[in-house]
Amino acid sequence: MNKHFNVLFLCTGNSARSIMAEAILNGKRDPRFTAFSAGSHPAGRVHPAALAQIAGVGLSTGGFRSKSWDEFAGPGAPPMDFVFTVCDHAAAEVCLIWPGHPRTAHWGIADPVFRTREETARAFREAYNLLERRIDAFLALPFDSLDDAALLAELKRIGDA
Repeated sequence: MNKHFNVLFLCTGNSARSIMAEAILNGKRDPRFTAFSAGSHPAGRVHPAALAQIAGVGLSTGGFRSKSWDEFAGPGAPPMDFVFTVCDHAAAEVCLIWPGHPRTAHWGIADPVFRTREETARAFREAYNLLERRIDAFLALPFDSLDDAALLAELKRIGDA
């Protein structure tokens, strides 16, 4: 397969889960995929604990910023092949109509941000690990042999795991 896929991870604030998902997928260095992240109501900053978790596993933290999903819906934006919501709020919101009609799925992850100071590192580590397991399962899919219905079923299965 020579197809290249753009993947957008969405969350409300684009400060933690979606940022970590972008870092994980791009950190896999799979030439078939480029990851992006955005939020419906960007927080304006990346949560320091998200950056600490990303750095703690040896990935670069450079270039991350909290940004609006509008950046990926207008003219000149890279066309998306997959759009994953990673928080419950973004899944329940009225989502944009994405150009090109990418495949979408909800991969809900508990919000690690609203925790006590003592719970924060553990919550970010757990969110990161769950995202990584789902992304690994996504990368292992036999894209060449799945029709759209089967692919959507697999994306849902991954999100439910």
